[in-house]
Amino acid sequence: MAPCTLRTAHVTARQLSFDEIEIDLGIDEPEDEALIRSRVARRLGVDEQQLPALELKKRAIDARKGRIRFHLTLAPVEPAQVPKGAPEPREVDRNARVLIVGDGPCGLFCAYELARHGIGSVVLDRGKPVQPRRRDLKGLTQHGRVDENSNYCFGEGGAGTYSDGKLYTRSHKRGDVRDVLELLAVHGAPERILVDARPHIGSNKLPKVITAMREHLEGLGVRFLFDAHVTDVRKGPRGQVAGVVLADGRELGCDALVLATGHSARDVYEMLDGAGVRLVAKGFALGVRIEHPQPLINRIQYGRFANHPRLPNAAYRIAYTEGERGVFSFCMCPGGFIVPAATEVDGLVVNGMSLSRRDSPFANSGLVVSVEPSDLQALGLSGPLAGIAFQRSIERAAKRAGGDGLRAPATRVTDFLAKRASSSTPASSYEPGLMPCNVADVLDVTGLALASRVRQALEVFGKQMRGYVSDDGVLVGVESRTSSPVRVPRDPESFESPDLAGLYPAGEGAGYAGGIVSAAMDGMRVARAIAHRIA
Repeated sequence: MAPCTLRTAHVTARQLSFDEIEIDLGIDEPEDEALIRSRVARRLGVDEQQLPALELKKRAIDARKGRIRFHLTLAPVEPAQVPKGAPEPREVDRNARVLIVGDGPCGLFCAYELARHGIGSVVLDRGKPVQPRRRDLKGLTQHGRVDENSNYCFGEGGAGTYSDGKLYTRSHKRGDVRDVLELLAVHGAPERILVDARPHIGSNKLPKVITAMREHLEGLGVRFLFDAHVTDVRKGPRGQVAGVVLADGRELGCDALVLATGHSARDVYEMLDGAGVRLVAKGFALGVRIEHPQPLINRIQYGRFANHPRLPNAAYRIAYTEGERGVFSFCMCPGGFIVPAATEVDGLVVNGMSLSRRDSPFANSGLVVSVEPSDLQALGLSGPLAGIAFQRSIERAAKRAGGDGLRAPATRVTDFLAKRASSSTPASSYEPGLMPCNVADVLDVTGLALASRVRQALEVFGKQMRGYVSDDGVLVGVESRTSSPVRVPRDPESFESPDLAGLYPAGEGAGYAGGIVSAAMDGMRVARAIAHRIA
């Protein structure tokens, strides 16, 4: 549904002294103005005629305690609302020497925020624009061709473009979430993202939104270069950033270099290490995708209302912690698909995505275990790039277990709990196909015993969600790119690297974000720091 504004007003919000109010509607109660105003008035203990105009701020589904309610958050309409997406970007100074490496949400929103300040930039991406990138994804999924520069992780829009476009974030202290959502809506995202508690755009619609933002910025003088793989950083006479070198030999100069390369650009860390930029190992998570028939998840979550026409396909969020290592769901995709997300030809990685309608007959989610640097040290893996070595070893084991193609190793949930290989697997959304085996062997190839943690968690989840543990559930390996295992240190005020003046590590790849919205906000914070420095 689009956001609704309830416009009858007789007194100001100041007179009633409330900022927001929350009400519930039953599953069969219409979301219309008369009913909502009546319920708000009753909640406030006033006559309906005293209410100001109300605006719907948030809508969520509450399926707890065996009942279904629509939970609405409403607020008085501001007398003079600022237009969505304000302030507008403006014609930029084309002589500004700012390079942004990576055209994911961090890099794109960084360029947009710079343009609001009239500062031009050149955005570089090793991959392709969304349309030719889509053809490469088809070649990956249907023919097993891994293009190491154009895949589900690399290319215009970054990893989020073709993995659902989930916009939920807990990073509200890092910036203005509403600003990010409004900019997406202004460029074609559905208006419902402004009010849904867990907004998403869908992998079929997000590419158009990303394209619209890029074309808007290009019209103002921002430049975008694709197939532009940065392989080295050039330093000036005082040891500051002076530019970059591309794989084809081109050199581009700059005074400010924003690294917004995402969590899978492993060669960038090696490049920074070689340039004397300090790197720090950080925690991450690794595990599998778990897939069920979507009707099963609907029954678990909605009970007798599972087939109600007003309810979307159900999502879930689960977590289990014992000791220091947690197991939790990640990037849950109701009505979604599992897709191959490898960026290297000798490894196999899976991820999840959904289209805007989320109407696939399958539900999938990451089921991942937290991994800390101390875990890696216990295995004899040390240094800031230890996490990457750990990821690679499991991704390569997954490739071998799947038969060295793109078939993914998979085990029924019941077999996994019984510590045995599966001889067959249920129907799946994963187009390249599943290879029945014991995926525990893949998870435990490094000796960290991740599989036992997943088993413990599944025992708990099976009690919390009756039916979750069943023959119809399947574990698909491996989900290894949840976040970067490396952080690139930066000054907390200037956002600049302490090791290389003019370098601005940003977003997921630098260890400062964990999703589309938080990455976008981080890119905008960095842009404001650069604008302040230039001013």
